[in-house]
Amino acid sequence: MSRRFLNFYLLIFFISFLGGCASYYKPAGKLSPSDALKKIGWWGRPNLYDDLDMRSLLAAIEKNNKFLNRLPADRVFTYGNQKYSVKEVKESFRHFISILKESEDRSDLNYRIIRDFNIYTSIGFDSTKKVLFTGYYEPVIKGNYKKTDDYQYPIYSKPDDLIEIKLGDFRRSFKGKRIIARIKDGAVTPYHDRKSIDLSGFLSGQGLEIAWLSDPLDAFFLHIQGSGIIKMPDGSKINVNYAAANGREYRSIGRLLIKEGKIPKEMMSMKAIREYLKSNPEEMERVLFHNESYIFFRVVEQGPIGSTGVPVTAGRSIASDTRIFPKGGLAFIETEIPITDVEGNVTGWENISRFVVAQDAGGAIKGPGRVDIFFGTGKESAKLAGAMNREGRLFFLIKKRKQ
Repeated sequence: MSRRFLNFYLLIFFISFLGGCASYYKPAGKLSPSDALKKIGWWGRPNLYDDLDMRSLLAAIEKNNKFLNRLPADRVFTYGNQKYSVKEVKESFRHFISILKESEDRSDLNYRIIRDFNIYTSIGFDSTKKVLFTGYYEPVIKGNYKKTDDYQYPIYSKPDDLIEIKLGDFRRSFKGKRIIARIKDGAVTPYHDRKSIDLSGFLSGQGLEIAWLSDPLDAFFLHIQGSGIIKMPDGSKINVNYAAANGREYRSIGRLLIKEGKIPKEMMSMKAIREYLKSNPEEMERVLFHNESYIFFRVVEQGPIGSTGVPVTAGRSIASDTRIFPKGGLAFIETEIPITDVEGNVTGWENISRFVVAQDAGGAIKGPGRVDIFFGTGKESAKLAGAMNREGRLFFLIKKRKQ
């Protein structure tokens, strides 16, 4: 047996019996869709009041239809303990739109949806039915096509040596599990981590640089957001979007700074992280390298693109865990969003409730107790997304089958 295959089967052995990082396998005890989503009756239903204009909702659904129309006819979606076909999900959205257009008022809309739709609620974290809502946005960042004294921090396209190994191809019990790796001296090995890429420069000189940024924090937070607009000195712009990840564990630097007592939990935000690291530049590398996960990008004509392959819509698109929640599903959320001043400081919180579409995913968005709301593009969206950290409830809706 060659060294390459011996190494691979040893890797499979250790994944099976000893476990590993979350990016390599599905940990024991991970909730199934039937555990994470529970069907509710009249007694547990939300008041389906939508606080946004319907045009944005219809726009999000129209984009989502492009995703659904690309799927094979035998694709199924799981809502709790029930399976639904692509055809049923499409019909559910069509019926929902007809209700939106035909309802006389808010009360009529609420009645029709409860009458015609099954409603499932997330069990939340620790089965409390509470979900932690955070936010993301599309940053607009100054950059350059070339490295200069002012632009030193690259963003990379997907490297040729990054490979994805689907473990289900080797053993049925591993179906749905994968590893991200590279081959080194004939052996399967984890891909480079953030420190190896940014400090040791393992990818430099390979022509992978899409653009260069002036601030390491801009580059880091672009990785967190997964997409952005880079504005060049000549006035031109490029849209970059997520292409791949290095497979390493996502580790929150916010959680690290809270644990170390550097930023109080109640004060944590993207703004607070930036201010702390700007004031303590000697901490920059240590803190940023704590998160080993690294994102690679691609240039797109229009962005940002969600995990469904279609553009996301401000206020209407959410990122959720697609392993337990239906990808592209119609959802309803109840939470609070921040009210901020011109400097981005939170001055209060506003209750919201609205229909959304589950059109995205994220490295930190795992389990039934986490959701990310897309807030839009630019500085104002950044203020809201950076401060968003509030509990709420998450529901998924699907049209009832005829009896």
